[in-house]
Amino acid sequence: MEALLASFKDFTLGNAIMFLIGGVLIYLAIKKDYEPMLLLPIGFGAILANIPSSSAIGEHGFLTILYNAGIATELFPILIFIAIGAMIDFGPLLQQPFMLFFGAAAQLGIFITTIFARALGFTLKEAVSIGIIGAADGPTSIYVANLFAGNLIGPITVAAYSYMSLVPLIQPPVIKALTTPEERKISMDLTLCKVSKTTRILFPIFVTAIAGLLAPMSVSLIGSLMFGNLIRECGVLDKLSQAAQNELSNLVTLLLGITIGSTMIAEHFLTIKTLLILGMGLFAFVFDTAGGVLFAKLLNLFLPHKINPMIGAAGISAFPMSARVIQKMAQKESPGNFILMQAVGANVAGQVGSILAGGVLIYLVSKMTL
Repeated sequence: MEALLASFKDFTLGNAIMFLIGGVLIYLAIKKDYEPMLLLPIGFGAILANIPSSSAIGEHGFLTILYNAGIATELFPILIFIAIGAMIDFGPLLQQPFMLFFGAAAQLGIFITTIFARALGFTLKEAVSIGIIGAADGPTSIYVANLFAGNLIGPITVAAYSYMSLVPLIQPPVIKALTTPEERKISMDLTLCKVSKTTRILFPIFVTAIAGLLAPMSVSLIGSLMFGNLIRECGVLDKLSQAAQNELSNLVTLLLGITIGSTMIAEHFLTIKTLLILGMGLFAFVFDTAGGVLFAKLLNLFLPHKINPMIGAAGISAFPMSARVIQKMAQKESPGNFILMQAVGANVAGQVGSILAGGVLIYLVSKMTL
C-alpha cells in the first residue's frame, strides 16, 4: 500500500504532460494515420517511461536493455536501412540519372538548419543532429543523434517522424509560394528507357563503393541500404527480400519506436531545447522543399525542355509520400499530367542524398572536434 501511495506521490506535472504527449502521438497514429508504425510505439513508450519507478526503464528495464542493444550500438537504424533498401525500386532513378541532382539540392535544409541551430547556442554536434532532421529520414536522424547528441534523441526522432507524416501539409504551400500555375502544369517526357537486370544488380554495388570512397562515414548507412536493395534485385533471394521488407521491417520498427519513446522522460524532454528542435525541424523541411524547387527553376533557365519544378521538391527523402504529393498537385493543376515516375526518381535520389549528407556531416564534425 505504501509503495502504491509512493508512486502517486512521485507523479509530477511533468509526468502528466508526457502522458498527454504520448496520448497525442497515439491519437495521431490511430485517428489520423500519421506514421502509425512509429508514432504509436513512441507514444506508448513515453507513457511507460514516465510512470514513477517504472520497471520498464533503468538498469534492468527491458526498454533500457533494448536501447543499449539497439540504439546505442546503432543496430536498429542499420537493420531498418536493410529493410528500406529491400523495398526501394531504383528503376525510376536509373531511367533518369539526372534526378540525382534534385536529391542533392533538396538537402539544403540540413545545412541551413545546422547553421541556424549553431547560432542559437547549440553545440556543433547538437546543431548537426538537429539539422539532420531535414534529411526527412528517420533512421539517419536517429543514427546521427545517437553519435553526437544522445540526450536529444527523443525530440529529434519525434520531430523527424512527425514532420515526415505531415509532408502532405508542409510541401504544397511552399511549392505554391515558389512556383506559378504555368510552371506547375509543365508535363514531362514519359518515354523512359528500360533498365536491365545487370544494371539493377551493379547499381547498389557501385553506389556503395563510390559513396564509401567519397564519404567513408556513410558506409554503415549507405552500405546497409544498398545491401537490402541487392537482395531485392539479385533474383535468387526472394524469400530473404520479402522477409526484409515485412518481418524485419515490422519487428525492428516496433522495437525502435517504443525504445525511442522510453527516452522521452519528462525532465529531459520538457525543455526549451525541445521546442526549439521542433521549430527547427519544420524549418529544415521547408528549406529542403524550397531548395529542390529553386534548383529546378534554375535549371529551367538553361534547358530547352523545361522541368516541372515541383519535381525538385520530391528530392527530399520522405519516400514515397513526397512523390505522391507532387503527382497529386500536378494532376490538380492539369488533369492528365503524369509526372509520378520523375517524382519517384527524385524521391529515391533523396534517399541516397540524405544518407550521403549525413555521412559528410559526421565526417566533418568528427574531424573538427578531435
